[in-house]
Amino acid sequence: MLDMTTVRPPTDPAELHRLMSLMTGDEKHSAAATSTLDVLHVLYDRVLHVDAAHPDDPVRDRFLLSKGHGPMAYYAVLAAHGFLDEAELATWARPGSRLGLHPDRVLVPGVEIGSGSLGHGLPLAVGTALGLRIRGLTTPRVYVLVGDAELDEGSNHEALAYAGRSGMSNLTTVVVDNDSATHRGDLAELFLAEGWRAITVDGRDHDVLETALTAAHDDRPLVVIAVVESKES
Repeated sequence: MLDMTTVRPPTDPAELHRLMSLMTGDEKHSAAATSTLDVLHVLYDRVLHVDAAHPDDPVRDRFLLSKGHGPMAYYAVLAAHGFLDEAELATWARPGSRLGLHPDRVLVPGVEIGSGSLGHGLPLAVGTALGLRIRGLTTPRVYVLVGDAELDEGSNHEALAYAGRSGMSNLTTVVVDNDSATHRGDLAELFLAEGWRAITVDGRDHDVLETALTAAHDDRPLVVIAVVESKES
């Protein structure tokens, strides 16, 4: 059983960059990877209740990476927290490697969904949160990381509307906003209109991210919009 009180030693952000450097061959998605790095770092270092020794514990938090393209940051964080051996990172995207260009939940310990086809993570997170509620598991929380461009997909609008109106308080969505969306607007207002609590923060400030990700949100879901530099910058 997962010890929910376990305090993990903090990970040096420089170590994550070193681990990422071990994976080469998909540089066109490097911006996608680095845009998520700080959010992933804060989630795994300070927020999530997960344990590499018990990756399938029923009371673990669930983290779903919807923005699955360019997963180098995700693999680096999983390695830093013991889900993967560092030596395996060098096999990334090679024939026979478990570490593909998109994460595979069947192959990689700690990965909750296969992702990379954009627009599916938030609906899957809503289903996961609902499933936990039906099973009477009130301790675990569900966190999903999506890119701002994924909100161009209609499936996300259906999911966020359902989550807000059903008071899905065990769900937190992080939108990494690197100015990629085609249909721009106030992202916070999109969620607020459906009953969510919305917080917009600097996606590179670790302390601010932690405060936002652990903020109280009563009987409604929470969205944290983490603004980072534009992918074109």
